[in-house]
Amino acid sequence: MNKKIKWGIIICIGAGLVYLGIRTFTPKQNEELAEAEQSVPKNKNKGLNVNAQIIKPHLLTDQLFVSGKLMPDEEVDLSFETSGKITDIFFSEGTLVKKGQLLAKINDRQLQAQLDRLEAQMPLAEDRVFRQNALLQRDAVSKEAYEQVKTELATLNADIENVKANIDMTELRAPFDGILGLRQVSTGTYASPSTIIAKLTKITPLKVEFAVPERYAKQIRKGTKLTFKIEGKLEAFNAEVYATESSIDPSTHTLTVRALYPNRNRELLPGRYADIELKQNEIKDAIAIPSEAIVPEMGKNKVFVYRSGKAEPVDVTIGLRTEAEVQIVKGLAIGDTIITSGTLQLRKGMPVILDNIE
Repeated sequence: MNKKIKWGIIICIGAGLVYLGIRTFTPKQNEELAEAEQSVPKNKNKGLNVNAQIIKPHLLTDQLFVSGKLMPDEEVDLSFETSGKITDIFFSEGTLVKKGQLLAKINDRQLQAQLDRLEAQMPLAEDRVFRQNALLQRDAVSKEAYEQVKTELATLNADIENVKANIDMTELRAPFDGILGLRQVSTGTYASPSTIIAKLTKITPLKVEFAVPERYAKQIRKGTKLTFKIEGKLEAFNAEVYATESSIDPSTHTLTVRALYPNRNRELLPGRYADIELKQNEIKDAIAIPSEAIVPEMGKNKVFVYRSGKAEPVDVTIGLRTEAEVQIVKGLAIGDTIITSGTLQLRKGMPVILDNIE
């Protein structure tokens, strides 16, 4: 009897162990498994949602936007050519002056006295030449005597011209039409050639200076039109290129360009920054697509085209580039539908769903 009980206990223990093993290795239908099943897409063939654009021909303009600055047509720091005490100032600050207008004067009394003395000798010197010439005609004097008085007259004239030139150096005159800046000296100041009297600026016309990348160097030439805007002004101003630098800057790889703006009403002042727009080329009926639709790959450019619900890659050759668009010269045709979003996720033959078509 004890034997039967012992074997019964052994059998019960073995059955329990078998039951536990089955429970352990049987998949559990719990909430985590249910959530995992729900997270798996039921439709594995569902496509990627993308935006697309139907290619239509339109005008493509190559525009270049750069920054520049407004410069005066001419500008100079005015100063005397000689030293001396300033006796007179004939201009007002901030006024418009004409070329040759007398602006200031240095004391020249000593030079004026020298000029008076030399000019007083002129009648006697001229009379000597006249008399010696008359005597020479009658062979009453030698030719050498005549040449001597003639040389004395020429020397006297040269001395007079020299003094007049020195007097001119005591006068400060405007070298060109322009606007005078702030006066830096007063009457009675001892001025030298290094003393700045005022700044003279010609602002009609104004120069517009800017630099363009070297790839545009051949396209910028004399006569090229441009527009520019400045802060605080809503309207755009028109200018025209008149000169370019003779070479490209090797450090910046840019070409310096200058244009002229008439500025007839003197509404703009030099020194301001300008936002410049240059229109290079205009291509009619161009095939142009958004730059984000281009996918560079292995040195080539490709575009994904929508065909029968799938994305198909097409190799393209690009031409003109603008800030937002790229010209396609080979690979696409009018009417093709190109994919413009999610291009990095696309693969050949991948199903796609068009959310938005332009």
